[in-house]
Amino acid sequence: MVSEIQGKRLVQIFEAWAPKSLAYQWDSVGLQIGSLDRTVQKVMVTLDVIESVVDEAVEKNVDLIIAHHPILFSPLKQINVEDPKGRTIEKLIKNNITVYAAHTNLDITSGGVSDIIMDKLSIHPTKVLVKSATMKLFKLIVYVPESHASNLIEKLGNAGAGHLGNYSHCSFTSKGVGAFKPLKGSNPHLGEIDSLKKVNEVKVETIIREDQISHLLTVITDVHPYEEVAYDLIPLWNKGNDIGAGRIGQLKEPISLKEFCQFVKDRLDLPAVRVIGDLHETVKKIAVLGGSGEDFIETAISHDVDVYLTGDLTFHDAQDGWQAGLKMIDVGHYVENHLTHAVKHYLEEKLNGEGETIEIIVSSVNTDPFQFL
Repeated sequence: MVSEIQGKRLVQIFEAWAPKSLAYQWDSVGLQIGSLDRTVQKVMVTLDVIESVVDEAVEKNVDLIIAHHPILFSPLKQINVEDPKGRTIEKLIKNNITVYAAHTNLDITSGGVSDIIMDKLSIHPTKVLVKSATMKLFKLIVYVPESHASNLIEKLGNAGAGHLGNYSHCSFTSKGVGAFKPLKGSNPHLGEIDSLKKVNEVKVETIIREDQISHLLTVITDVHPYEEVAYDLIPLWNKGNDIGAGRIGQLKEPISLKEFCQFVKDRLDLPAVRVIGDLHETVKKIAVLGGSGEDFIETAISHDVDVYLTGDLTFHDAQDGWQAGLKMIDVGHYVENHLTHAVKHYLEEKLNGEGETIEIIVSSVNTDPFQFL
């Protein structure tokens, strides 16, 4: 059990869930301010990095902020400490608070923003609304001494390797004899310099996604006893899951649009929603895209959904969807705040699995600029 962790290590654990490679090219994700080489004792998860959030982080001695919305989205031409953003950046730097952002990668990844909303609405199963790619799959093969095989298999499974449908920790093992001769300059775990060594080893085979490769190789290096690890990565023809923003699913039973709106308000803890369409019509097939989703109204229509639930709908785009017969619910952009507790839970679970612990908190600051009267 430890009470601190290097920022880089914490980010590696987080990116096993939401790798930066999933983010759209126009997005700004990853390290925003500070350094990931610093040790971290307390993490704060937040939707936005505004001055009041940073004040809270300073008061609570936070070392690292993990945010969904990047504080540095567009290039800065100046940092004026007389304006709110400039003051916020100044406070972060003066108090050695690192800021890391996970934006569209956290929207797109499995278990991300739209999946969190779908879970809260009990909508299952789901498929991708806006497909951006199909994930490539690889077979990972690692050769390890018998004494370390069980631990390696467990660590790989805990890190996300071996997922097949609704099964996790899938692997195949076979036994054999490994041979190697340590040369001058090596530091062998077993054997002697210039002497051929034979070891009873286990060949571990599992399936992984392309975006997992970097993290899983780090896991192997940390667990494997050898100075040089023997492994193979083999591209597969097996089709991986579609990846992209938004999700589509179905309610267990059809209900009226008005009833569904009330259900959404209750489950997502919303004071109000904006709704488009006949409140008396029944709905069952639902599309969800957390955040701002008006660019994908046509996509929702093409999937023949009954309702499209998203945020930040503007008048004319909403009107176009309405005229096309699409019912829509605008839940506001702040609905994404539900992800903060999911991030906290994920990190705590993964750190506990590694026998590590640090303090992870969710910001108590409401960053929603809107009020309902």
